[in-house]
Amino acid sequence: MFIVYIPKKYCMDHDEAVQMMKSNPFALLVTVDEHLPLATHIPLEIREEEGKIYATGHLAYGNKQKKTLNHNSDVLLIFQGLHAYISSSWYQCKEVPTWNYLAVHAYGAARVITEEELGSTLNTMLTRYESHRENGRTWDTFDPELLKSEMKGIVGFEIEITSIQAVAKMSQNRNDSDYQSIVEELEKSKEPEKIQIAQWMREQRTGLFK
Repeated sequence: MFIVYIPKKYCMDHDEAVQMMKSNPFALLVTVDEHLPLATHIPLEIREEEGKIYATGHLAYGNKQKKTLNHNSDVLLIFQGLHAYISSSWYQCKEVPTWNYLAVHAYGAARVITEEELGSTLNTMLTRYESHRENGRTWDTFDPELLKSEMKGIVGFEIEITSIQAVAKMSQNRNDSDYQSIVEELEKSKEPEKIQIAQWMREQRTGLFK
């Protein structure tokens, strides 16, 4: 079992962690091949079914990481959420700067899926990202022969997630004055991600921001 160090005050709620995985589905897949760590950045579909959580995706057929997936019970998925540099000039006291961030490490057991299962996964993914677009290219809009040909170049997999370790390091250790200052400084940046972090922080201490 892999372990990520998370101080208790930074532990993310389980349901929030699952939601973050769904909202940030472009993850890093990590496995080991004869002591050599392998990693691939890939989009995933996250689903909950009968109390369990599954992640499905695919790799290029030529990716050697594919051989580490079937019947592998030690697979790691890393999901990166919002993050931003926090300047210590925003604090009342003299202290070092830090970084605020949201991240989820999901561990589980992988298996290579069948061609039929792969087709279903790709159909679901295309529906998610294309159905709302004008002239969206959903599964049924492609020539079946093209789909069959393209699928020969990929390997599908499913990971049953057995453990989630999630961190929300968002200045929970700061006093109200510093906390409010951090939020205000992040909002001054006008950068979308920093503003989202500020909003996340506002929601944790609503009494400060009336």
